[in-house]
Order: sequence, then C-alpha cells, then structure tokens
Amino acid sequence: MSLPAAFVSVILIWSTTPLAIKWSSMGIGFSFAVFSRMAIGVLLCAALLAIFRVRFPLHRRARMAYLAGGLSMFGAMSLSYWSAQFVSSGMISVLFGLSPLITSLGAMVWLKEENLTTGKLAGMLFGLLGLVLVFRGSISLGAGASLGLLVLFAAVVSQSLGLVWLKRIGDDSPPLAMTLGTLVVALPLFFAAWWVADGHFPNEVPERAVAATVYLGTFGSVLGFALYYYLIKHMEAGRIALITLVTPVLALLLGHSLNNEVVLPQVWMGATSILFGLWLHRVPVKIRK
Repeated sequence: MSLPAAFVSVILIWSTTPLAIKWSSMGIGFSFAVFSRMAIGVLLCAALLAIFRVRFPLHRRARMAYLAGGLSMFGAMSLSYWSAQFVSSGMISVLFGLSPLITSLGAMVWLKEENLTTGKLAGMLFGLLGLVLVFRGSISLGAGASLGLLVLFAAVVSQSLGLVWLKRIGDDSPPLAMTLGTLVVALPLFFAAWWVADGHFPNEVPERAVAATVYLGTFGSVLGFALYYYLIKHMEAGRIALITLVTPVLALLLGHSLNNEVVLPQVWMGATSILFGLWLHRVPVKIRK
C-alpha cells in the first residue's frame, strides 16, 4: 500500500475507534471488552500471517520491538478503555491529539530527531492550553470525568513514548509480523487485567458490543496497527503523529451524531487550541524581513 493510502486509512480507523470503544464496553465491562478485542486480533493476525506466508522474525531486535509495542499497547489501551467509562468518545480523540507534541518531545530527547524551534515551542504551549480547557470542561461533568481524563492522559503518554521507543529500536520486521508480536506480548497482560478486575464472562452480550468488538479486533487492532507499524518504518515519528491532527474533529462529530454525546464549548475550544498548536508545531512559519 502507498504511504498516502496507509496514512488516510489510519486516520479513518482511529477516528471511529473511540466510539467503537464506548460501544464495545456497554454491558460487558471494559476489561473483558479490551481482552476480547485483542484475542480476536491475535487469531486473525496469525491466520493472515499463515495465509500470506509472511515471515515472523525472532531475532533480538524483533523481540525488543515486540516487547516495546506490547507494553505500549497494553498501557495505552487498558487505560483508554477504563477512562471510556467516564469520558465521551470525542474527549478520547481530543486528548490523543496531544500525542504529536509528546512524541516530538520524546524524539528530541531520545532520538535527537528534531530541534526545539520557536514554532514548536509555541505549538506545545497551545497544546497545553487546550489540555487545560478540556480539563476545565470536565469539571462540570463530575469527579469521575476529571479522573477519567487524567487516566486518559497517561494512556496518551504511553502510546506516544512507545512510538519513540519503536523508532529507536529500528526493527525491520514486516508490519503484520510486528502486529502479531505486539499482540502476543500484550494479550497475557490484558487477560491478567480482566481476571483481576472482573474474572467473569458476561451473561449477556449486546449485539452492538459484539459488532464493535469485532470491528476493533479486525480493523482497530490488525489492520490499524499493521498500517501504523508500516508508517513507523517509512516515516518520521513526528509526521506519523500528525494523524491525530484530523481525528479529534471527526471523532467529536461522530460521537455527537451517532451517540448523542454532549460536546461542551470548552471542549471545542480546547480541541481548537490543540489543533492550532499542532499546526504551529509542524508547519514552519516564514517571517519576511
């Protein structure tokens, strides 16, 4: 697949993922929902690897990449699913819009990939302002929403630094193999989390939850992460994170229209500030003398 097509595909998948996370957890609990999603992903990914005869490297660098991806995935997904009990799907996407800024900071320190310019510093400040506005909006929604946003921010940090870690390792395994290796590392952790948090199979699973879980297991986990790792191999970490420049707006609109989610003015203002910060951070501004 061409890089532009992969880029657009990841945008579409990530825009629908927050709402699917909300729907998949309805009636079955967040821990069982995320574990089921990853189990589906492992089975499908293993089948695709066998069908297309894709090699599955096990050399040291590949194992390190699987470990980094698996730990990052577990941290980001488990915290995101937990926070989805208290925050809207649009909120999830808005906060993940901060990932380019966090990724860029990690790349500066860990990869020496970028320098801190005036535009990037201004972008980070606008991103911080947007985060403050979103948290102010959550105060009126109750203590649960504020705690959910704090946990969600930790999920964003986990995913962002995981991307930088993978870029530092620099493994060249096929994206589908990378996806399977990451899922294999993460799946036992998701099982343990479900066993500790709940440990019981739901008596009844709503059809919407089943459909959302299957969608996340196939598109969200296998296709989405395969394309994500494909982009990691061929693009800079900061450019990959620009995907979240588009997804917050799409996710807010989807949550409002399909799930009747209330989008407070502070959230729109925060999202606008974050997106403007990302634009300042990534687009060089030429000053005429």
